[in-house]
Amino acid sequence: MAARLTVVFYIILSLEVGLALVFLPWVQPFGLGDWGDNYLLLYAAQKIGLQSLRQVIASGWVRGAVTGLGILNLLMAFWEIFNFKRTVRLLQAQEEHHARPIERDPNSYHLSHHER
Repeated sequence: MAARLTVVFYIILSLEVGLALVFLPWVQPFGLGDWGDNYLLLYAAQKIGLQSLRQVIASGWVRGAVTGLGILNLLMAFWEIFNFKRTVRLLQAQEEHHARPIERDPNSYHLSHHER
């Protein structure tokens, strides 16, 4: 059950991050300012001393790169959706492997009883 929830939450997270990265550089949600016109970017540019940072971030190249990362996140989410059962099986097998107790060799010495 934990493996299924892990995969479902990963899919939801990938979809949300992907959609945000695809659309936020190009639209102004809820009346917020433009991508290159925000307070944090202006503050960072003033502190670093790079006034051209704002122009670089606002360029179409950077917006396209961020959108590309969003598309990559969406592709990962869809891949996980189509391979859901396989991923769950792999996670369950990994959990079972870690849950098994370690078998000890009967001929080995137990260090807590070892003479010094």
